[in-house]
Amino acid sequence: MLYPLAFQPRFKDRIWGGRRIESLFGKELPSGRLIGESWEISDRPGDVSVVANGPLAGKDLRWLMENFQEELMGSALSAGGRFPLLVKILDAQEKLSLQVHPPSAAAANLGGEPKTEMWYVMDAVPDAELYLGLKRGMTRREFERRIEDTSVQECFHRIKVRRGDSVFLPSGRVHALGAGLVIFEVQQNSDTTYRVYDWDRLDTSGNARDLHISEALASIDFDDIEPQVLRAESLMATGGSRDLVSHPVFQVSEELWNQGCHLAGTAGRPTVIGMVSGAATLEGNGVSLELAPGGFALLPACLSKFTLSCASPARLIRATPG
Repeated sequence: MLYPLAFQPRFKDRIWGGRRIESLFGKELPSGRLIGESWEISDRPGDVSVVANGPLAGKDLRWLMENFQEELMGSALSAGGRFPLLVKILDAQEKLSLQVHPPSAAAANLGGEPKTEMWYVMDAVPDAELYLGLKRGMTRREFERRIEDTSVQECFHRIKVRRGDSVFLPSGRVHALGAGLVIFEVQQNSDTTYRVYDWDRLDTSGNARDLHISEALASIDFDDIEPQVLRAESLMATGGSRDLVSHPVFQVSEELWNQGCHLAGTAGRPTVIGMVSGAATLEGNGVSLELAPGGFALLPACLSKFTLSCASPARLIRATPG
């Protein structure tokens, strides 16, 4: 019964957002609002993705997990009965807060949820950069001192990025998106973020946004020094794939599909396909789904095979939960 599933995006107002999700990917955004996030596949309380195609259109991912968990998940582990991945597009037209997500042990003590994630850069202004881990020589004592004098941004390792770069963000790694970036984000099904610094900006009501200093200090990996990004790979021009992330929580690959038709199984686990460039058609169990850049599909584990066809080379990311 299950087939390649598309979902209605859920748009999130963010103080640092913009309108690039509309101009880049043709998604119709609510007018007059700064949209920082488009939740493409979500099984969060109050934010469950609704099926947009095929016979199950109008049903949501929570309903699928409750009624077809075995067919949808196969051998993959769920997150407390919920779909284990949260997939987003982020539009950062201003810098995000300097932040950290808690590892499992810290999350349990703090009442939050662990959150490991990865970013794939879809668009970047010249000299766009990430704040990623700590500078060499930085100590916890110095970090705490700089929190007090509001110069904590000087503790962060900064690195320039461009379209096609990707980065793995294990829980405990301090990080932030710089301004002028649009990314695909694959993460654990979690929404726990502890802000360290927010550039002294005010929210729409004129108030400073909350910081979470004690929680952040309990979560930061102070041995995480100057991590690097995985650079865009030009050798993929002739087709092929490469691993972006291989971790117990999820695996992500980047793939270039040349003209023609291809058959692939889901390896007994659900698979998320996100289109980077080009166009493709997915077919499975009698349902056809067209994908353009910024489009996502969820392939249930029970699909022993599906057809992906493209009239010209198409680049995509493929993500599977652990």
